[in-house]
Amino acid sequence: LHFFNETLFEVGPDVLARADEAMAQHFGEANLPGFLEFGSWIGGDRDGNPFVTNAITRGALIECRLAALRRHRQSVLELLRGLSVTEASLTLSGDFRDALTLALEESGEGNVIAARNPGEPFRQFLVCVLNKLDDTIACTEAEEGAACRRGYESADRLVTDLRTLEAGLRDSKLGRLADTEVVPLRRQVDLFRFSTVRLDVRENSTRVTQTLEALWRVSRGEPDDVAAPAQDGKEWQAWLMAELAAPRTGMRDLSGLPAVATETLGLFRLIADMRPRVGREAFGSFILSMTRNASDVLGVYLLAKEAGLFADPAGVERCSLPIMPLFETIDDLRRAPAIMRELLALPLVKRSVRALGGVQEVMIGYSDSNKDGGFLSSNWELFKAQQKLTAVGTEAGVKIAFFHGRGGSVSRGGVPAGRAIGAQPRGSIQGLFRLTEQGEVISSKYANKGTAAFNLELLAASVFDHALKSQAAAGSSSSPEFDDALEALSGAAHAAYQNLISNPALVAYFQEASPLEEISLLNIGSRPARRFGAKSLAELRAIPWVFAWSQNRHIVTGWYGVGSSLANFIEVRGSRGEALLARMFDESPLFRLIVDEVEKTLAVVDLDIAREYSQLVADASVREQVFGMIAREYDITRAQILRSEEHTSELQSHS
Repeated sequence: LHFFNETLFEVGPDVLARADEAMAQHFGEANLPGFLEFGSWIGGDRDGNPFVTNAITRGALIECRLAALRRHRQSVLELLRGLSVTEASLTLSGDFRDALTLALEESGEGNVIAARNPGEPFRQFLVCVLNKLDDTIACTEAEEGAACRRGYESADRLVTDLRTLEAGLRDSKLGRLADTEVVPLRRQVDLFRFSTVRLDVRENSTRVTQTLEALWRVSRGEPDDVAAPAQDGKEWQAWLMAELAAPRTGMRDLSGLPAVATETLGLFRLIADMRPRVGREAFGSFILSMTRNASDVLGVYLLAKEAGLFADPAGVERCSLPIMPLFETIDDLRRAPAIMRELLALPLVKRSVRALGGVQEVMIGYSDSNKDGGFLSSNWELFKAQQKLTAVGTEAGVKIAFFHGRGGSVSRGGVPAGRAIGAQPRGSIQGLFRLTEQGEVISSKYANKGTAAFNLELLAASVFDHALKSQAAAGSSSSPEFDDALEALSGAAHAAYQNLISNPALVAYFQEASPLEEISLLNIGSRPARRFGAKSLAELRAIPWVFAWSQNRHIVTGWYGVGSSLANFIEVRGSRGEALLARMFDESPLFRLIVDEVEKTLAVVDLDIAREYSQLVADASVREQVFGMIAREYDITRAQILRSEEHTSELQSHS
């Protein structure tokens, strides 16, 4: 919230204003629809973090609401102090006079307000607005929310009052005052509403499944030690579908559930309880991480139904909570099109998506796919998944929009925003593009107004550019020749990367030659370093994996396997393959981005420091085997990147 108070509350509306100015300059029209929105999952993301409880989520919702309300109050107060136009110098329209009379009457202290600001109709009107905001803030602090009698029940009512003030100024020939003083405030309220952000909630499929298994036992009267059916089997899905189809007559008695299930189901009930108080727009989506199959997502629908989050009382027609699967690993990305095709064929899911605007959001993970498959394969699999999912949405008559789970480092998708958006598959941005800004990236991009404005404008301009070019382009979504080459490159890169991470000596090397355990002890992350406490590489989260390799200057997560891939491609295809790579470097935004980011990463790899870290490995055979593999691949990759670019590179200055 610091960044909103310091920069974004001001910069966000300014970006919208500049977009309107650009539209008016080039097309003779302004008033673009609002194209910017902020979300967050701070206080709502409990994926592996035991300290994010339902009480924390409730508190986050209230704090975000208060931040927006207090900002709006401050802005109204500033406007009130300056808008002291006297009625004696203008002709007040009948419409505004009627609106003012009603506002004074509803305030309960109209005579006092009129006496305090005699002959100042606009100031009187703003005092009424200010008083309503004060009541709304007081009710929010008391957690009464929409039950507040004299406050605003929604941001739309405040927007309506500001439009009334705007119209009154224009009718009084004070259009410039309306444009410079009231319109910016209206944009602010439109953008941040009464919630600052839409709060997403996130949980992993393992925890959701544990809750569902407890419900399964309750529904069948089974004791706690009876195992539920396999989650990827037909019996489990049949039970889910039967439960979703059965009309509900009231809340089930679930008092005997285990603590894990009670807390998870309590999250959904919290959403149902808080929506009338803070407004539906205060919530974003439920994001299901580690989505493995369609049943995982259907299970979330069932928990939403148990909490009363369906639009109809019987709970059989449609869910009112947007549910977003998150596909993270290489295997999950490959399964994603089939999973979404299965889901969107179900009437319940399709009705729910259409009622929520006809857009199904899908989150794709950059960190875990990189840890799983290496840098090149991760980028290619993410690209292919978006292509195929876009086609699945078209088949189902639903737009699929992507939420890009990027981190700050190259290994976690932290590449230049404009180029990253430009490298997305054609047609994959269908009116909605979401991405995460995490950790140190927030400070570097949004700590001051200049950089915040630049980054927001860059994001918006890049999305517009991609969407417009996609509409204008004819033919297939990409070059089949380039796709074939990237498939071959990805396969070879993945094989080289797997050869490293599946090496029996790697875990010992990584434990001893990197500060992994020390990083795990630091309270700088949003969750524990390992998903379920296990010491295996598979359970290690992607963030400490990336950070530990960065600290010891190996940074294998940003380049390993790419060199072998390029060398193998040229060896197999010869001069024609080399010519194709050169053409791809010039014409394929995705391939060019991969090569450039690998070059950038290699420039900060330091094998001298890495070699010193390797000396911490007690077993010389382990040390020589793993460090030798990394050093050889580094030399190959460096040579191949220089060959691909055929120009004097920054890398040469580091040789």
